[in-house]
Amino acid sequence: MKTASDRDMSAETATSPFRLPLIAILRGIRADEALAHVQALVEEGYDAIEIPLNSPGWVNSIGAAARDFGDRVWIGGGTVLRTQNVDTLAALGASFIVTPNTDPAVIRHAVDRGLQVCAGFATPSEAFAALDAGAQMLKLFPASTYGTQHVRALRAVLPPIPLFVVGGITPLTLADYLSAGCTGAGIGSDLYKPGQAVERTRQSARAFKQAYLESKP
Repeated sequence: MKTASDRDMSAETATSPFRLPLIAILRGIRADEALAHVQALVEEGYDAIEIPLNSPGWVNSIGAAARDFGDRVWIGGGTVLRTQNVDTLAALGASFIVTPNTDPAVIRHAVDRGLQVCAGFATPSEAFAALDAGAQMLKLFPASTYGTQHVRALRAVLPPIPLFVVGGITPLTLADYLSAGCTGAGIGSDLYKPGQAVERTRQSARAFKQAYLESKP
């Protein structure tokens, strides 16, 4: 296993817009519980919080989170597939979007609306298509399928742009991906599962943050 001091230096030059480069994903959260979990994440130092659009009542969840926390942290929508969704998110006050795929039309529209885009991709061709469309960040998904060697190979050809890994990331595997050249990660089911208590979200957030801090040189 590589140590943090062996980390690919291209990752160091790819500065994340987030102070803590861990995107907290609250997939499946209900509108009536979203604010409590978002508040816990903010209190734990997270400043990038994503609510996927396949969550129940996402319009209310994102709108409320952007209203109450948008002046302090990045509130974004995930699993964004259509330009109409981009317009809704912009009206709600979201500051970034995350896509599961590489759709240049969605990426361009989001950039035109002033949103940061973390575009989903798997191959170098998809990555460069996303960058050509204006994406400011990339998201390798699903990361557990491709692994750290895929990340190292991508870093050899990609420009110094923030590269996040999503899908199967745990506190135990985070350091390996960071050492391979990732800027950060999106953390989902190991952070939050629908219906779980706020305290569980807080504890999981602490574990991921500690893993990130311990991975730094």
